[in-house]
Amino acid sequence: MNRSPFTWLWFSVVLGVSLAAGLVRAQTSGTDNSAVQESDVNKWLMRMHEASRQRAYTGTFVVSAGPKTATARIWHICDGVQQMERVEPLSGPPRSTFRRNDQVVTFFPENKVAVAESRESLGLFPNFLKSGGSNIGAYYTLKGLGTERLVGVDTDIVQLLAKDKLRYSYRVWTEKRSGLVVQLQTLDLDGHVLEQAAFSELQMDAPVSMAKLSQMMAATQGYKIERPELQKTSADAQGWAMRNVLAGFTPAGCYLRSTHPDNTMQWMFSDGLANVSLFVENFDARRHVREGVSEPGGATRSVTRRLDGWWLTAMGEVPVATLNTFVQALERKK
Repeated sequence: MNRSPFTWLWFSVVLGVSLAAGLVRAQTSGTDNSAVQESDVNKWLMRMHEASRQRAYTGTFVVSAGPKTATARIWHICDGVQQMERVEPLSGPPRSTFRRNDQVVTFFPENKVAVAESRESLGLFPNFLKSGGSNIGAYYTLKGLGTERLVGVDTDIVQLLAKDKLRYSYRVWTEKRSGLVVQLQTLDLDGHVLEQAAFSELQMDAPVSMAKLSQMMAATQGYKIERPELQKTSADAQGWAMRNVLAGFTPAGCYLRSTHPDNTMQWMFSDGLANVSLFVENFDARRHVREGVSEPGGATRSVTRRLDGWWLTAMGEVPVATLNTFVQALERKK
């Protein structure tokens, strides 16, 4: 967990491991909003995902989480098979992130380091829907909220309302013709906005060149290339089990992270939209000082707990009570 929760939020929104990334590639072809209200949630989301991916765009994207705000420029293109993005944060140390489908390279020019890694969808939307292992409609209600004009484009507004208190709700603004997500809000249990990701400037059908982005992504000469390793495993093989799994949350992958102390295990769960990661590592009194809850702002929460010689951390964009249930249910196999 070498990135802050806010940085994880940024990568979730921009690099395709959350609701926004699943929707950002979709096209609704001007779906009537009243029909959206009546449609099945899973079918509606899959229709968005499977629609045309031919649009290119550039824009300035702003992520607000509590008191923190991050802004970046984005260049995006997809030919229907291969998807590419370039992301340039406008504050903090200079860096450039390129993504080609699941392959990601981040350049840090100040220290001449390039981090190359594979970021799979890890069972999250939209691939989670394809597996047949999710029934998002059982846990969320889809509701059309009308239309609104934002950053110069007409949008449809849709809300995904959680049916219980184990997960948050979402409000999404999508451009009418393309289905591009223009604004996304995560709502707490009382309907208040926890965090927002939105374009402050957007150019549709921009002259983005996939060949040029590919060339820039491959320009690693003079950089030290680091390749963090994720070793696929299972919680059972690592000696861990869950006494029970919360309704709707299905195991979505388990990995050993070699860049973390003692090969930290990361066990992921998803209901198709919301996701939770459980991190298990050896207890270290120098680093693991206090058990409890961390709420840095925005929707990301984390809960830590010591279990004998182990240190457990549950992290996700879900209520604290959900994370507490996860860390209390995790147990060492006898």
